[in-house]
Amino acid sequence: MAEKSMLDRALALALEAHAGMIRKKDRIPYILHPMEVAVIAATLTCEEDVLAAAVLHDTVEDAGITLEEIAAVCSPSVAALVASETENKRVDLPPQETWKIRKTESLKVLKNAGDPRIKILWLSDKLANIRSFYRLWLREGDAMWQDFNETRPSEQAWYYRTIETLLADLKDTLAWQEYHALVEKIFGGIPR
Repeated sequence: MAEKSMLDRALALALEAHAGMIRKKDRIPYILHPMEVAVIAATLTCEEDVLAAAVLHDTVEDAGITLEEIAAVCSPSVAALVASETENKRVDLPPQETWKIRKTESLKVLKNAGDPRIKILWLSDKLANIRSFYRLWLREGDAMWQDFNETRPSEQAWYYRTIETLLADLKDTLAWQEYHALVEKIFGGIPR
């Protein structure tokens, strides 16, 4: 039997890590989100490290997998990519109190990213998120934010618009253009 590819190993780890988990707002099996992120990433690159990181990007933050486990199962490169998208959740504090701090720290990582693969991973994840938000926004309008850790649409707009700006070197891709269009649809009424 042939040895499993890195992507196969990453998928198996992600399936195990997210088993039984449900996305809180759209109520779908959680694993569908990282799989969507990987499909988006595959439109931007065929590099296996990025695709593996895409399916694993939430496992540390939301499913208790360690970066060391990812490095052992996949590679240190995949673990580093996942780390670029992993927030310090500060589990000892209410998430509403740490939202701005966590997002500011994350944006700093993105701003200082010298590795273009990090930007591909970020764009893939944030496009998947904004697609989900857009579906919710069409149903609920700005009331949708009441179930989030940050309830103010203006703060959400700040975060997603900053990501758009930091990823502008990917503006010639369909993924960035879709991200930009959805950000404008959701947050267009909020002054910059």
